[in-house]
Parts: sequence; C-alpha cells; structure tokens
Amino acid sequence: MTKKTAKYLKHIENNTKRADISYRGGGIEIDVTSLLPRTSEENGGDSVLMTAYANYLGGGLMGSVQSDMNVEPTTAKEQKIADEMAEVLKRYFLNVSNEGNMKDEWNTMIYEKNQVMPNSGY
Repeated sequence: MTKKTAKYLKHIENNTKRADISYRGGGIEIDVTSLLPRTSEENGGDSVLMTAYANYLGGGLMGSVQSDMNVEPTTAKEQKIADEMAEVLKRYFLNVSNEGNMKDEWNTMIYEKNQVMPNSGY
C-alpha cells in the first residue's frame, strides 16, 4: 500500500458521513472538502461530498461500484485528487461489502471482476 493510499484510507475512516454497505450493494458518503485546494467560500460554503455505491442486480449479484461527487472538479489538480480518491473509495466500499475479506492478491482480482459488471439491472 502506498503512502497516498494509506492517507486516503485514513481520510475515509475519519470523514465518513453515511455508510450503508452490504454484500447486496448500498453506498458510502465521505466529505472530501479538506482534500481539495478550493476554499469553502469558493464552493458556496458547502461541503464537497463523494460517494461510492453499488446496485443489487438480483440473483445474489452486486453491480459494479460507481462513484460521484456533488461538484465538478474545476482544475487539473482537483481532478487528479478526485480520481485518486474515487478509486480508493470504490475499493474500500467493495472490501467492506465483502466483510473485509479482500486481502493481498485477491483484492485486485475481485475488484477488477466487479468493475466489469453492469451498474444497474435495468
């Protein structure tokens, strides 16, 4: 695990606003305001929130993990941070939904397999 990944994981643990995660999907929402170079005033005083979520496809299958933010990044630096954080958050979500069983080499294999699933059953 890189230092940056460890930093993002710690940020997730310390800034989770909402988490409803199971093997059938759900979502997690975190505050990423402090990670971005913009000030609170530049965002209208609102928090910048990022979510990772997955839908239940039926038949015991969870769809691919998706992510979203409540604002669009405005600079290349913000976009880079948002992309990195989204990737860590999606992996974190999938690990929690698998009851923390994604370890070592299986982590990448499980994540890559999940990401080829559709994101919706409709």
